[in-house]
Order: sequence, then structure tokens, then C-alpha cells
Amino acid sequence: MFRKAAVPTVSNGSYLQGQANGKLSSMDSRQPTREGKVVLKKKVTLLRGISIIIGTIIGAGIFISPKGILKNTGSVGMSLTVWTVCGILSLFGALCYAELGTCIKKSGGHYTYILEAFGPLPAFVRVWVELLIIRPAATAVISLAFGRYILEPFFMQCEIPELAIKLITAVGITLVMVLNSTSVSWSARIQMFLTFCKLVAILIIIVPGVIQLIKGQTQHFKNAFAGNDASIMGLPLAFYSGMYAYSGWFYLNFVTEEVENPEKNIPLAICISMIIVTVGYVLTNVAYFTTISAGELLLSKAVAVTFAERLMGDFSLAVPVFVALSCFGSMNGGIFAVSRMFFVASREGHLPEILSMIHVRKHTPLPAVIVLHPLTMIMLFTGDLYSLLNFLSFARWLFIGLVVAGLIYLRYKRPDMPRPFKVPLFIPALFSFTCLFMVALSLYSDPVNTGIGFAITLTGIPAYYLFIVWDNKPKWFRKLLGKVTIALQILLEVIPAEEDQKS
Repeated sequence: MFRKAAVPTVSNGSYLQGQANGKLSSMDSRQPTREGKVVLKKKVTLLRGISIIIGTIIGAGIFISPKGILKNTGSVGMSLTVWTVCGILSLFGALCYAELGTCIKKSGGHYTYILEAFGPLPAFVRVWVELLIIRPAATAVISLAFGRYILEPFFMQCEIPELAIKLITAVGITLVMVLNSTSVSWSARIQMFLTFCKLVAILIIIVPGVIQLIKGQTQHFKNAFAGNDASIMGLPLAFYSGMYAYSGWFYLNFVTEEVENPEKNIPLAICISMIIVTVGYVLTNVAYFTTISAGELLLSKAVAVTFAERLMGDFSLAVPVFVALSCFGSMNGGIFAVSRMFFVASREGHLPEILSMIHVRKHTPLPAVIVLHPLTMIMLFTGDLYSLLNFLSFARWLFIGLVVAGLIYLRYKRPDMPRPFKVPLFIPALFSFTCLFMVALSLYSDPVNTGIGFAITLTGIPAYYLFIVWDNKPKWFRKLLGKVTIALQILLEVIPAEEDQKS
């Protein structure tokens, strides 16, 4: 299913000798079609590109983030402003990734772009922090929303026990990982159904909200900017919540090679999708405020459910179900995509060899999927939802800002690189500055979570020299690592991927 590793594995520390120039071999173009995953189909038209972006972005964020943004902005008007600005900033970031995806046609996403621009050390740190922080925390955040909303119909008259939420969340995480480990085709079919559920959930909120506006329910919009003043300490956290809700626009870069007429369709798909999502998100928040006051929204732990209870009566029971399915879809899509990043990094020698192996019968990257399970469980049971959101946002936006800064650097480092699509220079400059500025401010506004994230990110530097550069490892260590790899191969029934392997 996948190509054979182009370089030796981490265990022998010879990555730098074979791949110091930071160039990766792309994945077999025939593999996406065999897998059947919608975002990896062989041909992506304009409409398919739009569906990929919208289907990936709309997830748990719109049902989680309203509370976080309102809390950190202090007023209805400022929160709606942040939602709008985050949509515009996300569009800028997506346009930057469109340029990168059309001039660097390789697998691996952020990891590959950093490797091309800045070399193997920051690329290793990127995949290191993705494995240790970003993906486990992102999965925990989304799955906690899944757990809360799936239990909401059973606890309509009382508080949901936190332990119950975390236990059902753990079941959901395990189910997603089993699904991705067992069958690519079933994972794809379920993902398509869940994408439809996401759109239904959004419309269920927007349509009654518009009706409320027509009826003149605008009392919560009077003096919209009155309230607690937004502080320099709270704004970066508000933007983190907003940017989290819009995150997902970069997944189109996983299918750049398969887009028909990419010079035209990629920027068009991005612009159309981001406009639809931004308008949809702003209208969803406007709908909330037609029925729920700012104070009530802050007290609600399930904003969409509270809204539905006020307007829909018995039908409100359907809303948490749709929201839970939406969250489950985001969990499924995120794990599917990022496991492929780990597969690529392992194939290129930046992660242990076992992560680039596939199941002998299921033809899934089983080790790259299940490696996330224990770390996600640790984050699930040791942190609350909003601290996890801030925790992952620091590392995520630090490296996304670095990727876009790399676009500017590549303009000067490799001016002759073919660029079928090229954005004005002020767009990557503004976006990268905004990302890095938010990261810097977050060190002051939430020093504990961002400090932990920063410290763990820095551990990637000694890890790089220990596992990648150091070539004279003791024989007993190499033998132990080899035995562990063989034992895991037998236990998991996985083998090294072959270039011509059939699915």
C-alpha cells in the first residue's frame, strides 16, 4: 500500500547521512484511491475540494468555542468580532498553504514544509511535539465534547458527572482508533455520513436563530460591546478558541497532487469554503444570542443543547446527538490524517521503524494509529477541556506560524521554484506574525499551560541529537531496540510497507 522506507530508521541514527537535504519521497499516487478515504481520492474537483475543507473544519469547535471566546472577550459584540477576524485569518493561512501545496508536492503536510524550508532539526521537533502534545490534546478536546453531548439526553434535569463524561469519552477514543486500525474503507464510509451530520447540526441552530431575529428577538445585542473590557491577557486565549474552531483548512494540502487544475481550484475552493464556514459560524453565534444571554451562555456547559431546549421542545434531544456525531467525525478524520504523518516521518527515519509498518491483512498503519492511545488517555484524565485547548494551541500555532514564515523564506532561498499559485507577500507576513504574536502573548496570559507546552517542545532538541544524530549507540541498545521492534511486529501482525503492496 505504501512505498518502502527511503532511509534507514531512527534506531541506527543514519538519517542525516541519507537525507540531510530534507527531501522526501512522495507517497504512491495510486494508494489514495485504494484506501477509499474521501480526502485522498484520485481526482479532486472544485466541489470535492470545497467539501473536504468544510467537512474537516466543522467539528467540535463551534459547539465548544463560543464559551471560551465570550469569556475572554467580555462582550457579545467583541466575541462576534473575534469569530469574524478568526475566519479571515484562517483564510489567509489557507491561502499560504495553497501556495506551499502547489509548489512542494509531497506528503507530510506541516512536517514536510518545515523540512524543506528549515531542515531536519525543526522538522523533527514538529513531528515530536505533534506526537507528544498536539494530536493527543486535540483528540482529547474533541472527544470530551463528544462525551458531554452524547450523555446530555440522559441528564437533561441534572448535572452530568465528570467521571461519566471521561469514561464515555475513553470509550469513544478507543472506538475511533479500533475503526482506523481495522478498516480504511469503513472509516471512510462513516466519515462521509458524519460530515453530513455536521451540516445538519449547524442548520438546526441557524434556521431557528434567523426566525428569532425576524421576530425581533434582539435584546441581547443592545449595547453589544458593553461589559467587561477585553484585556491583552484574554485576547490571545479568545483567538486560540476561535482559530481552533476554524482549524482544518490545511488538510486540503494532503491531496494537492490529486486536485484537478490546482492553480485555479485550490484558491477557489479555499475562498468559497472559508466564506461559507465564516458566515455559518457567525450566524450560529448570532443564533445563540437571540435566545441565550451572555451570562447564560457562560454558565452553560452545552451551549447548543441549551439553545435547543429553549426553542425546540422535545426535538431538542436530537441536537446533542448530532453534535456528538459531529465531534466523532472530527476525531475520526484527525486520527486518520495525522497517523499518516507519523507513517511518513517514520519512513524517513524521524520516528521508530515500527510506525511505518502496516497490518498484514487489514492493510492499515496500525502502529501509527494506536501510538496515540496512551498519550490521549493521559491528557483526558489529567486536564480540563479549556486548559487542554490552550495547551495544544501554543504548540500548534507556533509551528503553523513557522511553516508560513518558511513560505517567505523559500521566496528568497529558492526564487526559481515553480509556484503555480502565489499569494501577495503581506498575507503570509500578517498571518505568521499573528500566530507568533498570539503564542508570545499566551506565555503571559496562561503561563502554566503554555509554559508546559513550550518546555515539552524544547525536549525535541535533545531528543533529535540523541535518537537521530548520535550514530554510535551501544550495541546492547541497538539489539534491545531490534528485539522490541520484532516483538511488536509479531504482536501487532505488521510488516514493513512495500512499494507495490496491494490493498
